[in-house]
Amino acid sequence: MLGHVLGHALGKSKLAMAREINRLKARSVATIKEYGRHADGGGLYLSISKPPKGKAVSPKASGAAKGGHRWVFLYRWHGKPTEIGFGSARDVSLAQARELAAEARRKLTARINPKDVRKPTKGATFGECADRLIESMQSSWRNAKHRAQWTMTLKVYAAPLRRLPVDAIGTDDVLGVLKPLWSKKHETASRLRGRIERVLDAAKAQGLRSGENPARWRGHLNQLLPKRQRVARGHHAAMPYAEVPMFMVDLQARAATAAAALEFTVLTSARSGETLLAKKKEFDVDRAVWVVPAERMKAGREHRVPLSRRALKIVKQAMADYPDSDFLFPGQKPGRPLSAMALEMMLRRMKIEDATVHGFRSSFRDWASECTNFTNEVCEAALAHVIEDKAEAAYRRGDLFEKRRKLMEAWAVYCSAPKAGKVVAFRR
Repeated sequence: MLGHVLGHALGKSKLAMAREINRLKARSVATIKEYGRHADGGGLYLSISKPPKGKAVSPKASGAAKGGHRWVFLYRWHGKPTEIGFGSARDVSLAQARELAAEARRKLTARINPKDVRKPTKGATFGECADRLIESMQSSWRNAKHRAQWTMTLKVYAAPLRRLPVDAIGTDDVLGVLKPLWSKKHETASRLRGRIERVLDAAKAQGLRSGENPARWRGHLNQLLPKRQRVARGHHAAMPYAEVPMFMVDLQARAATAAAALEFTVLTSARSGETLLAKKKEFDVDRAVWVVPAERMKAGREHRVPLSRRALKIVKQAMADYPDSDFLFPGQKPGRPLSAMALEMMLRRMKIEDATVHGFRSSFRDWASECTNFTNEVCEAALAHVIEDKAEAAYRRGDLFEKRRKLMEAWAVYCSAPKAGKVVAFRR
């Protein structure tokens, strides 16, 4: 026990020492004799290696003569230990090494790999710079979908640029990529332009190019390309809530995993992605609760969903039907969930062409507002909407769970009423 306590104390002491900077002295750099790495702090080390075997060394020789003195900078990049050298201690002073280490730390703060910055500029292509940018940004993305989108646009749509030296790309090169898409795929072309601009900005920050960014929109490409006509974005097409009960009758008659998943989605007012990636471990069937982890929520925070009796029955049935799957609604491939289009395709097979899966959240919200006395706060909490008013959000500590349980049970009862158009007023 004592040894454990001492070891813990020593570990904390070493950690505190590692966080200190400027621990070495110019005098000690020339006189240190012990082999190994000597920390200056902040990732900078003086590394002293043993002389080659068979080389005679005088007992009076200095540390530098006995072994190679060199500066190294250690850091972790995407969890992997990484090392870069700053040169020999004979040629690079302690002050210079500290400046190099400080610059490397600044690059890390900007999510740039210091090792990439040190690569020679000659021959660096747009494709290489794009791939390095994607690699450096992946830790900031919430899911693999963002990486796939960036990779696809910068490899497929920007293919003509990838082989070009990054310091030679000009406005004509960028326009050659954008013009074929600009009049046909406005949104795609706009995103592509922004991503090209990011790649070229990163290349400039790494010293791989200079001058103005030829992909910049304001004050540059906006003078050469027609202004995009922004498509008016409406709400997702929603089924009138009066038609939902008859729809649910038809849905329950279909023996398919996608049908069960769609019914569950409607009953819980969840987003389709939350349902498709739902895992069994997220469900507490005894308490009738589904806990959606923060990484799958749009707001980035954990969300508790109260399960109505019907929703809980679907969960139990799915667990019994697919005992070997981690996912509640598994796809055809082992270890994979239902495809992203499974729920929409179920609607198409049911000949529902004027409604979307996401639109059922609107159906629920309209029903709750017009047919119940539940407050706006309870209804919005059921949809996991973020409170826009920061002051109100600061004072709202609970998630109104018990009130939401009554609301979702009322919604399930309404959905089970087979008479379309019948309005039932549910009281709190």
